[in-house]
Amino acid sequence: MNGTTALDGKVALVTGGSRGIGAAVALRLAEDGADVALTYQGSAELADEVVAKITAMGRSGWAVRADSADPEAVCGAVAAVADRFTRLDILVNNAGVGAVGPIEAVTCDQIDRVLAVNVRAPYLYAQAALRYLVGGGRIVNIGSCIAQRVAFPGGVLYATSKAALIGFTKGMARELGPHGVTVNLVHPGPTDTDMNPGDGDSADFQRGFTALGRYGTAAEVADAVSYLAGESARYVTGAELAVDGGFAA
Repeated sequence: MNGTTALDGKVALVTGGSRGIGAAVALRLAEDGADVALTYQGSAELADEVVAKITAMGRSGWAVRADSADPEAVCGAVAAVADRFTRLDILVNNAGVGAVGPIEAVTCDQIDRVLAVNVRAPYLYAQAALRYLVGGGRIVNIGSCIAQRVAFPGGVLYATSKAALIGFTKGMARELGPHGVTVNLVHPGPTDTDMNPGDGDSADFQRGFTALGRYGTAAEVADAVSYLAGESARYVTGAELAVDGGFAA
């Protein structure tokens, strides 16, 4: 890649960046000029494929295994990335898990894991990143349209976890504003990924809740993250940006 791009010289960490929305975000930030580290929990092969694409763009990429349910792994991943790249400018809290079912059927183990990955981990990732983020730093959290509109039963636990990110984002924005660090939240709607394919069994059902009548793409979510991570969003903080096709309209 030749020439100067928007995020030249920046280093980004994308959690859960080996596939789906996380992979699209990692690749878009690299396209914008950033060196990008990503965490993965399961497939090293998929993570390596994303890193190879980042490298092919002329950027530095790195994948580090970290289970977001493990506090030590979370803090260790941030420290390892900062050590390898000597800085950290952008944190994208994307890693997440879900559990769908009637409220009476959800187990304590499911509650603990969903809240650990979707709520505690973003807090810990941000907490660990603060020592490296300086003026102009960015934190972008990935929420869900379900946090704004629970349109069907069975999503109580997931909605609870993603709604928690609203308060987290606003509180962090207020606290970090004096330091020149912005914190924002992106709410994807039904998005075509391997976890929720646009041709899956529930795809028509989910599409029906959107104003545009279609699934989004991971690249469309990545576009929003790119904006919030860049200089154009320097006066945007504590904001929720819905990329949901009108799901919450």
